[in-house]
Amino acid sequence: MNTKKLPSRITVEGLDRAPHRAFLRGLGLSDADIAKPFVGIASTDGRVTPCNALLGEFAREAAAGVREAGGAPFDFASISVADSMSMNHGGMRYSLVSREIIADGVEAVVRGHAYDALVGFAGCDKTLPGMMMAMVRLNVPSVFVYGGAALPGNWRGREVTVLDTYEAVGAVLAGDMGERELAELERVCLPTLGSCPGQFTANTMAMVSETLGLALPGSATLPAVNDARKALARAAGATVMRLLERGGPLPRELVTKKSLQNAAAAVAATGGSTNAALHIAAIAHEADIRFTLDDFARVAKRTPLIADLKPGGRFLAKDLHATGGVYAVLKALLERGALHGECLTLAGDTLEATLRKHAGADGEVIKHEPIMASGGIVVLKGNLAPDGALIKVAGLKSLAFEGRARVFDSEEACAEVVKRRAYKAGDVLVIRYEGPKGGPGMREMLGVTALIYGQGMGEKVALLTDGRFSGATRGMMVGYVSPEAAAGGRIALVRNGDRIRIDARRATLELLVPAAELRRRKAKPPKRKLGGVLEKYAALVGSAHAGAVTHGKAR
Repeated sequence: MNTKKLPSRITVEGLDRAPHRAFLRGLGLSDADIAKPFVGIASTDGRVTPCNALLGEFAREAAAGVREAGGAPFDFASISVADSMSMNHGGMRYSLVSREIIADGVEAVVRGHAYDALVGFAGCDKTLPGMMMAMVRLNVPSVFVYGGAALPGNWRGREVTVLDTYEAVGAVLAGDMGERELAELERVCLPTLGSCPGQFTANTMAMVSETLGLALPGSATLPAVNDARKALARAAGATVMRLLERGGPLPRELVTKKSLQNAAAAVAATGGSTNAALHIAAIAHEADIRFTLDDFARVAKRTPLIADLKPGGRFLAKDLHATGGVYAVLKALLERGALHGECLTLAGDTLEATLRKHAGADGEVIKHEPIMASGGIVVLKGNLAPDGALIKVAGLKSLAFEGRARVFDSEEACAEVVKRRAYKAGDVLVIRYEGPKGGPGMREMLGVTALIYGQGMGEKVALLTDGRFSGATRGMMVGYVSPEAAAGGRIALVRNGDRIRIDARRATLELLVPAAELRRRKAKPPKRKLGGVLEKYAALVGSAHAGAVTHGKAR
């Protein structure tokens, strides 16, 4: 390979680069190594959650693949803030913020050290989009690798995941389960390392990575503890060297308006996480493509729900892998005319040409006939959310709800009421000032939604927020209301007793209060003491409608 024009040469060539070369020799590099292309191996490795605990091992395999293919690998780790440990307390304000820190940090290392290419490993909800955002922003030859999902546990003869434990807490509070049963469940629901195994945010974004062409085929659904993962990681190292030699396809050749539409279709077809709409928009932003909730809504409306995956369905990531993985879903969508086949894969082939050789729907995990005519996620609009709000309809028995508002200015205030069961059927629980700016940090509220569902009230009440939901959330839950309360959104004007109508069939969200009355109302935002990264984030972050990003156009 001719390395003369590679970015890394600026760090090693010339008389005045003798100190740079000395530092590299201090790392153990030889003259021959210094002459090779430099490849960054970034991961969110860390023993802070099961999601990321294997990534360092996988990164070392990728480094070996780079060396075998003639490159010099440089591995480094980024931070991760997992929703699992930050859930249901103030720490969740740092979760979405961490997506930006990861993207910024990887950019800083790759640009600062002038690496020629990048392999990125990520394992949990915000680390996946953060790593993909960095790749698209940098636009150097890149391969994304997901760390994989955990295997489910077994409890009393049935498969269980951590979602069962979240919801079991609500069942205990409702008196429908004993604490001894909960203790049994929490000890068996997560038996291996890896991410949550349903079609929650991590697995949804892994599907997005394959659909966009940033990841190797089959990588999204392979379980974390499968022996084939090491070989997959090594193959990623070899692949990035081939991309470097060929000159592409580069991330911005893969991430196009049409491939983003494909990604949205994959999410809708599988009843994936509502967070995907936020993250797809942010990835698009790194490619200077505007892709908002409106774009997601158009795709979701025309895409059938065809995969029977948890939380709305029955199956897990391992089951989808056994039936052909992400490409089986994409093949089924292509056959229905719901996919742009001309988009490129990482290999440089068209998606259509690649899918021709792949299996399609199996009839069980991926249905031959749609479960729903439109996708499992609906974007609602109306006077309460002019820029949109999201609801996951996969698994819902009813698609409409009308009730009286019960208003809270923080997640904690609502959670306390839910824990005491001091609410009733027909309520619309409104949690506001939890958006990107207002939180700040746009907290995810699985703690509250799982309690409600576990108490048997998942469709007897509704919850409405300008905050986020977990990919594991189910029930009559509407989030991402835009504009948010802190940005002057109408959700700030809702009062106790106001009637709110949610209609996912018509994709509407209405506050049933006369416009003249709303003009008379004034909002009183709560005062939050900020400092550090949250202060910076609140000052920079934009609307959830456009991905909650913190910078302007990509370079």
